Amino acid sequence: MHMASKLNLKWGQQWFPATSPPRVVTFDEVMAAARNLSNMTLAHEIAINENFQLKQDAFPENSLASRVKHIVHQAFWDILESELNAEPPEYEHAIKLFEEIREILLSFLTPGGNRLRNQICEVLDTDLIRQQAEHSAVDIQGLANYVISTMGKLCAPMRDDDIRELKATGNIVEVLRQIFHVLDLMKMDMVNFTIRSLRPHLQRQLVDYERTKFQEILEETPSALDQTTEWIRESVNEELLSLSETALTPGAENSSKPSLSPTLVLNNSYLKLLQWDYQKKELPETLMTDGARLQELTEKLNQLKIIACLSLITNNMVGALTEGLPELANRLKRISVVLLEGMNKETFNLKEVLNSIGVQTCVEVNKALVERDLSILNAEVQANLIGQFSSIEEEDNPIWSLIDKRIQLYMKSLLCLPSPQKCMPPVPGGLAIIQQELEVLGSQYANIVNLNKQVYGPFYANILRKLLFGEEAMGKADASSSN
Repeated sequence: MHMASKLNLKWGQQWFPATSPPRVVTFDEVMAAARNLSNMTLAHEIAINENFQLKQDAFPENSLASRVKHIVHQAFWDILESELNAEPPEYEHAIKLFEEIREILLSFLTPGGNRLRNQICEVLDTDLIRQQAEHSAVDIQGLANYVISTMGKLCAPMRDDDIRELKATGNIVEVLRQIFHVLDLMKMDMVNFTIRSLRPHLQRQLVDYERTKFQEILEETPSALDQTTEWIRESVNEELLSLSETALTPGAENSSKPSLSPTLVLNNSYLKLLQWDYQKKELPETLMTDGARLQELTEKLNQLKIIACLSLITNNMVGALTEGLPELANRLKRISVVLLEGMNKETFNLKEVLNSIGVQTCVEVNKALVERDLSILNAEVQANLIGQFSSIEEEDNPIWSLIDKRIQLYMKSLLCLPSPQKCMPPVPGGLAIIQQELEVLGSQYANIVNLNKQVYGPFYANILRKLLFGEEAMGKADASSSN
């Protein structure tokens, strides 16, 4: 089984950064921390991700492992077929299969299903089946039909078609092979049903559970907050620099640290996650369980930034000519979305794609102008528009910087709202073309941040006390906290 949602666990780098002086961590401590991390990550994923489910492992098609598995399985079923077709038939392998089938069927039953449990044990009594086999009186097809009928009673409605196909299969060996295939699917259905049933309970207990588990990790691995401390320290230093640059009077510098707002520092730290290099830079330990979600959100946000930039450039250059044509703006947006698909892959050539979008934009604008009996864009305007599109990817591009600042401002305003968000803040100018998508991403981002604050707030508070007031105040804070 593998998790359908990516869990982005990077043990060696994330949880054991170099410290000075180093603390010797035993193997048992590492394994205890690993178990806590694994349990915490799984619980978090189940509670947060409504689409989380387990799936059967599948080897890549045509891989060596896949071919070996196919050969071994085919050999087993060929042997079974030859045994059942022998004179007299050999039933031992078949009986072992029915014994395994019986145990799987029993595992599906609830504690109150005693009647069906007794019936299954009675019909699939392997000692009785062996006695019947010794006298050539065993009915393999009849046993298979009973198994299929019982599976039909226990399976989820989504497996009804599979059960009908089983009933229509004539070859007994193929029937047994497909019975095991469908039983595997039913086991996954049962696991995922259990996960869905647990989700409401986990959601209610998640904050306390994660905080407790992380505390256990911290006790086993004291360096487990190193990355988080550096993440917050960076924001503290930036805020101190900002205060010093806003004309602080001489002599007031020593009081600048206490004047910092911990909420502001923490919110600015969270905003950094929207510009994080997830391929090269390790996340703070306290955000590892949401790493995949934050990375996906950031990638989508980068695409929206480009679309907003393209829209702003188009409006500045030809807006007067295309005014009153909302469908044109939507069509240009759809073209951009399609061509920017996969822009976060290393092989993606953004400059080339932006050039293509510019060319296609000129085509669409000219078509709209012709429909209104207006002259098409001249060659110089078209070349200028395409050139501005292509320059978006360049460092310090003014259009990109403007859109980025406005999106940061919008996201920052979201973090100041009470949770959950009852109403979204107004979208800054220039972002109307992406408003709907931006509100969805903003809501997801705020939910991640607000839950993270609830879980790890006490840890952040201690880090901020240490950074703002020093080690001595840190000890006092811990003492008062325990009291």
